[in-house]
Amino acid sequence: MTGRLVVVGTPIGNLGDCSPRAADALRTADRIACEDTRRTGKLTTLLGIEHGPLVVLNDHTEAVRADDLVAAMLDGQVVALVSDAGMPGIADPGERLVASAVAAGVPVEVVPGPTAPIAALVASGLPTARFVVDGFLPRKGSARTRRLAEVAGEVRTVVLLEAPHRLGGTLEDLAAACGGDRRVAVARELTKLHEEIWRGTLADAAAWAEAATPRGELVIVIAGAPPRGEPDDDAVRAALAEAMATGLRTKDAASEVAERLGISRRRAYELATST
Repeated sequence: MTGRLVVVGTPIGNLGDCSPRAADALRTADRIACEDTRRTGKLTTLLGIEHGPLVVLNDHTEAVRADDLVAAMLDGQVVALVSDAGMPGIADPGERLVASAVAAGVPVEVVPGPTAPIAALVASGLPTARFVVDGFLPRKGSARTRRLAEVAGEVRTVVLLEAPHRLGGTLEDLAAACGGDRRVAVARELTKLHEEIWRGTLADAAAWAEAATPRGELVIVIAGAPPRGEPDDDAVRAALAEAMATGLRTKDAASEVAERLGISRRRAYELATST
């Protein structure tokens, strides 16, 4: 059999969400790369699966284990990749191994499965046509400040992950950055016995988190920022004059200003060349 990498989505709480194809992929793999051998071992035991060796692939070991696993795949072995729960590579280890396999020409197969960010997004009641999964915010400092500003200005729905003991502080920071009236949904313990989805404004969410101290796996889904209104002609002309003062040609200045202000290149060029 040709060596390959099989990325397997596993349940995020409800064992019934493990597909027959996922179970078969784990059963037939030569090796299973996983975050925690105890967690994956418990899953395979509950599923009644006999399998090959479990190899630890987490945030600390992925960089050194990726090359060995790719070499095994090039030698004909099938490696199944799982995380503790959900889809590997989505806020979990796996991205580096997949990239290494692709770079080496190893076939990569995906067995789709549950993923908390997408489940929370769909259940949030917020727009789903355009969204971004932004994982965990930086914990402190200028990196956190910059990311909060990016979230505040993002017009797409934003999906974040957070730990229970940091939820209240993060919701307060998001309310300060985005405005307390921005809509949000907080999903807790998805697919598990105590699943809960709280919906409201960021200001109310911060108060709820402080009073309720929710526990378990958490996903925050935030409505996108309102679309910016287009600037008037005077504002565009001022931006064009500033751009051309730096030495840009008219066409290049129009392109730069159009991208920066979110207007059409045609409009910017017409204003740049009008008297």
